[in-house]
Amino acid sequence: MLGMIPGNGHPYSWSAIVNGYDPAAMASCPYPVIPVYLGKQPLESVRIPGAQVTHIWTENLDEARDVARAALIPNVVERPEDVIGHVDAVIISTDDGADHVRRARPFIEAGLPVFVDKPLATTREELAQFIAWHRAGARILSSSGLRYSPDYAELRDKKWRWITSTTAKSWERYGIHALEPVFIITGPGIVDVQCNEVNGNTIATLSHASGTAITIAVVPDAPATPNHIHAYGEAESRFIKLSDTYAAFRGQLVSVVEWLRSGSDPYPFEHTIELMAALIAGQESRACGTRVTTASVLEGVEALISSK
Repeated sequence: MLGMIPGNGHPYSWSAIVNGYDPAAMASCPYPVIPVYLGKQPLESVRIPGAQVTHIWTENLDEARDVARAALIPNVVERPEDVIGHVDAVIISTDDGADHVRRARPFIEAGLPVFVDKPLATTREELAQFIAWHRAGARILSSSGLRYSPDYAELRDKKWRWITSTTAKSWERYGIHALEPVFIITGPGIVDVQCNEVNGNTIATLSHASGTAITIAVVPDAPATPNHIHAYGEAESRFIKLSDTYAAFRGQLVSVVEWLRSGSDPYPFEHTIELMAALIAGQESRACGTRVTTASVLEGVEALISSK
């Protein structure tokens, strides 16, 4: 488990979900929501059998020691590269999508499978490098935990005219939390993105090849994972609110473990590429004030790959 930046407590939560945890030590976690949703589960059930987070590194060594005590991690390392040769895979547990290439490079070059926290890449250059690595045979996986939320299951396999989805913080860091649950409802086919700032909020409208209209609202000071989805069809509508963060994150981590054991991707890497292209298109649209197509982003990414 490698890396921790302000506003993201995944080293605590993900490590605990895999390893189990010490409730007394976890009570001091600087992200109070984590011990709350962990504490709703029977203590003996919080673990993934046959898997273990064995090493932790964060930018602040004292923080790494705190995570290790709370989530029962036996080894704290002084450099992230120190885990090479001692682990079967690594998790890059930061959500800074403009810095994931630097963080992942040593492990991809060492031949280790790498799970990267959402979003995988929020620049054309970062996305180009991950695509090039994947085409060369590197094992790379990335997702929002909300892909695995059971709350949204009832919205799948139906035809919707319009879907709205909300999230917090910023388009760059949390837009994927609003977008990926919609993506598992609509499937691939995001055509373009128009992104605007409205009173400090980011409002994005997306066109989809299915004809479904998508609106995403990012409200910076909203609760960390509000994630309300409204879906409107010709004959019905649905409102779904994320109710079980633990179930979503556990489903995500179980999928990661199965990915490592089986050698098979749980979903096509092309889906992650499309999602990242939509995030990048949103950033570019917000900057230029016009609608940006995912195709134009991917054409630019391919040009970067070809130039290497």
